[in-house]
Amino acid sequence: MKDFFKFMFASMLGTFLIIVALFFMLIGFVIVIISLSSTEEVNISKNTILQISLDQPIFDRTPKFPFFMEVGKKIGLYDILKNIKKAKSDDNIKGIYLDISYIPTGLAMIDEIRNALLDFKSSGKPVISYSEYYTQGAYYLASVSDKIYLHPEGMILFKGINADMLFLKGTLDKLDIKMQVIRHGKFKAASEPLFLDKMSAENREQVTGLITNSWNTILKGISIARNISTERLNNIADSLTAQTPEEALKNKLVDQLAYKDEFMKDMKHLLNLPEKKEMSVIAIDKYMYAIEKNKKRTLEKNRIAIIYAWGDIVGGNGNEQSIGSEKLSKAIRKAREDSKIKAIVLRVSSPGGDALASDVIWREVMLAAKAKPVVASFGNVAASGGYYIACPATRIIADPTTITGSIGVFAIVPDFKGFFNNKLGITFDNAKTNANSDYIPVTSPLSPYQTLMLQSSVEKIYSSFISKVAEGRHLTIAKVDSIGQGRVWSAIDARKIGLIDDFGGIDKAIEVAAKLANITDYRLIALPEQKDPLEDMFDRLTGNNTSSILEKELGENYKYFKYIKEIQEMKGVQARMPFEIILN
Repeated sequence: MKDFFKFMFASMLGTFLIIVALFFMLIGFVIVIISLSSTEEVNISKNTILQISLDQPIFDRTPKFPFFMEVGKKIGLYDILKNIKKAKSDDNIKGIYLDISYIPTGLAMIDEIRNALLDFKSSGKPVISYSEYYTQGAYYLASVSDKIYLHPEGMILFKGINADMLFLKGTLDKLDIKMQVIRHGKFKAASEPLFLDKMSAENREQVTGLITNSWNTILKGISIARNISTERLNNIADSLTAQTPEEALKNKLVDQLAYKDEFMKDMKHLLNLPEKKEMSVIAIDKYMYAIEKNKKRTLEKNRIAIIYAWGDIVGGNGNEQSIGSEKLSKAIRKAREDSKIKAIVLRVSSPGGDALASDVIWREVMLAAKAKPVVASFGNVAASGGYYIACPATRIIADPTTITGSIGVFAIVPDFKGFFNNKLGITFDNAKTNANSDYIPVTSPLSPYQTLMLQSSVEKIYSSFISKVAEGRHLTIAKVDSIGQGRVWSAIDARKIGLIDDFGGIDKAIEVAAKLANITDYRLIALPEQKDPLEDMFDRLTGNNTSSILEKELGENYKYFKYIKEIQEMKGVQARMPFEIILN
């Protein structure tokens, strides 16, 4: 009888849990329907202000469906740029209000948005900024404004750029885990955190060069916009005298200190709006659906495909935040074989990843470039495997602050013998049919012969890498080797050494692609096709796509979780860059 009640209550509990799960899934389905129905066109009233807030991580491409557990709605870079351009010619939009404090993205993306705002200002419409505080990236973007407001008790974090790197050697030593690193390239810093406790001289050299170029770009932009010399700006950064609102005002970094209600009243005056009439403000993620009255409906057969390559490079299909070699290759092949597609823009935002997967994608890009113009557009970072897949492109366009290069490869094989033996008391033994049946071992060290064979694989892949870069960029193999060795470059230096062709963002890449294809009228299509909203929701509910939720919860600390996760998932030889500079 006891067993009967035990199983009965267990069954009831299981049924209850299933009902709860189904209830939450039902809520999800309802929200899907609501979200899909909320994309109807929006009418804009006269004297409307376009509000831009960039407190969410910015992807190149707007997600097709933001999951209901994510706070806020994400809008991709291309849609941000497109809607700023749309607002420029929209008679109902009187100006842009930047509501920004912290922008969780790299400098290259901020630069593209800043350039779009500069273009918007050429219409004669103002850009106005207000914030309680500005981080460096936010202030750099806000500096383009006609007038910058700061809360009377706020601050500006203006201090120069610091690049932190996480080193795990001490932890691994305590755990008695040895990481056996086989690499080519004296600058290949991706593996250094596993066997060093600080930067090597070569790594410090390249990182210092990168952040110096980025800082100089920020200084130049602010100097021109605010009419403050770069020397003076460096003095302000060195002395941290932008922290107090009074000092920020005195140093001309801001134009006025004001509370929010004072700012809103002042903005009405600046835009010549009636003081007693309520001001109409629309967020950019809503403005996406506004009717573009002056836009001509085109049925042009000519098309340019924008193919998005975002995230780490992995084998298979990947997901929304990684580049799956199978999925991306299929998209490139589809664009190559479609006669209506006259050119391809390959938008690359990737630190690299699996070397074999990179080569699979490279092949399709190379074939596409033989059939029609392929223009690579680089985002915040397009390095190592990210550069590998782009090197056959007809042209390569990058923002001056894009991080690129990192032409080098490495392999990591952990040796857990000490950890299991000395920390857990676990020992291993094995029987094998051949001398190297245990290749590649993780519970014992590599033998000298196995190390030699793995080094041979790394050297072979590196040789193939530099040969393909030399072919694609019309350089000698010796030249590529001299600028390779795993060294990371800013796009400013990359242009000088022939790794990229010109500066610009995705809009510039589209213009170049159209010119190379000799077309003036065309439609843009985006590839690969995004997941159906219901499929995306199912993947997230079943745990297949939880990174965005973790990123929201962990904030700035997410980068550490992501780094450790990447190390765990590394398989085979890697073509990967170790870091991305985030301004904060």
